This record gives sequence, structure tokens and C-alpha cells, in this order.
Amino acid sequence: MIGVGIAVAAVSAPALAAEPGRVPNAPTLPIEQKYYAPGPWSVTSASAFGCCDSSGSTFDVWYPTDLDRSGTRFPIITWGDGSYATPAQYAYLLAHLASWGFVVVASESDGTGSGRQILDAAQWMVRQDAEPSSPFHHRLATSEVGAVGHSQGATGVLNAMIMSDGLISTAIPIELPAQVYCLASSLCADTRKLTGGSIFLVNGSADGLISPSTQPLPWALTGLQSNSAYYEAAPAAVGKVWATLNGPDHNDVTGQPGCAALSVSCANGVWGYLGYPTAWLMSRLQGDRYAHRAFVDRTGELFREHTNWTNQHSNIRPRQP
Repeated sequence: MIGVGIAVAAVSAPALAAEPGRVPNAPTLPIEQKYYAPGPWSVTSASAFGCCDSSGSTFDVWYPTDLDRSGTRFPIITWGDGSYATPAQYAYLLAHLASWGFVVVASESDGTGSGRQILDAAQWMVRQDAEPSSPFHHRLATSEVGAVGHSQGATGVLNAMIMSDGLISTAIPIELPAQVYCLASSLCADTRKLTGGSIFLVNGSADGLISPSTQPLPWALTGLQSNSAYYEAAPAAVGKVWATLNGPDHNDVTGQPGCAALSVSCANGVWGYLGYPTAWLMSRLQGDRYAHRAFVDRTGELFREHTNWTNQHSNIRPRQP
């Protein structure tokens, strides 16, 4: 491990919010409620923990403080920032994920749309498992890697997954921009290029400009300009879910946890992004059968949650006995 200006801090797991009705997007059903609450692990964060991705940017990490507990192996999540953002702006969400037993790594690059920096971070963390001097030595589940990202980083996590040769097995693109916002075709996300794994698309209902739910013309004619188009274009061999969180705008996921410190494009804060995204990662990377039940097509809990969620689509099937 190469340390660059390392700053390590113990952070408290995010506190459970108040009852539904008092906090925007507070969950109403038991699976979402479980994973909306802080996980069982205390969390440590470290800025500029390691160096470097292909753009020269350092890596920040959030991880369970007691890495040595009972020989546990922790899955890896690689994070993708939105344009001109930093990992610290997503600290509430990233600490929440770490509290559920994930090691989260985030490139400090503010231009992650290609996916290269996101994949670099995942590969760097995998190497830490083999590095005797690293605190992550033999502590990581290196075959269980997911990617989560916001805005440009949502584009990036899909691109990283596509180019990862199977290393990244699941991705959560949050507020995935329509293809019209790509600076170049090489930076556009294209779910048609996915060959396996799974994705959970999440967009806010007030983010109609950048990450709309639907589009007026068919995607076959105008490209992937909406979450419905990205979902439909993903091959049937890919496990896929799409759902819209009622109320949030483009930057709610940066809430710490609310919108008070944010200047634009935030309506409710990060609350709604805590429960089901965490459940998805628990299902996909930790084999959590209870979490899996939320996403089963038509019968899953997500399909019964109409207070906070709409546009629920899934091809997920019940697990075989």
C-alpha cells in the first residue's frame, strides 16, 4: 500500500432517522426498514488512503473498523463521483454501506464517466488483499465486487462493469444521465453491452431533466434517454431492477443526510437511497436471502411500496431451493 497524505478517522454509523412521515422517504415496509437502519459494524474512513488511479487521483476508503473480527471477508464496493464532486460529498451514504460489512473505495477523480477510474479503484483494492503490509490483507472477498455511482459516476459504474471482465458483478447507477449528456459516444453508458451480472437503476422523480423515467420517442430511434430505456435495453441474461424514488431531484444522494448544506437540485436528502440499495448489495454480494426477497418480480416488497417508490420493474426470480 502506498499512503498519500493519509487521514484516518473513526466515524459513527449513520443514525436511524425518525418514523415515517417525519423524515422524507423514510421506509414503510420491513426489508427496506432493516437496511435503512445502520448496519452492525462501526466504520472508519480514510482520505487519500492510497495511490493512484490512471488519472493520478488518490483513493478514499470507508470500511468496518474491526477488520480482524472472526476472519470475516468483506465484499468490495467501488464508488463513482458525479461531475466535479468528491467522495466526501457522499460520506453519509458510503459510511452507511460500510456499516453493513462492505469495504468502500472511491477515486477522488471528478470525471469518472469512462469507468476507468472506478475500475482502477476496484482493482487496487483487490491488490490490497494480497499485500502483506495492507490492513486489508486477507480481509477482502475479492470475488464479490460491486459498483455504485451518481450522475456521471452512474455512467461510469456501467462502463466499469462492462470493461471489468467479470470482476464487477453488480452495479447501482443512481440518477443515470440520458445519453444526450455524454461528451462523447465513448463515455455513454450502453446497457446493451452488458453480458452478465446485475444492475439496479435508481432515479428520483424530480430529476426529469437529467435522468428522466421515460422518453417520448422509442429508444431504438433516439438512443437511451431514460431509465426505462436503459432497463429495457439490458439483455435478459442480466439481472435487472429499476425503480423511481418519489420526490428526490438530481443531487439528493449527496445529502448529509438532508439538503440543508446543498445549494441546488436537492429535495429530500439521502434517506431514500439507504434502504433498498443496501439490500440489493447485501443480496448480490453477501448472499442475503431476506434482502433478495425485496426485488423478486411482481411479488417482491419493492412492488408493494407505493408511498416512496414508483416505476418498479424487475426480472429477478425467487432463488431456487
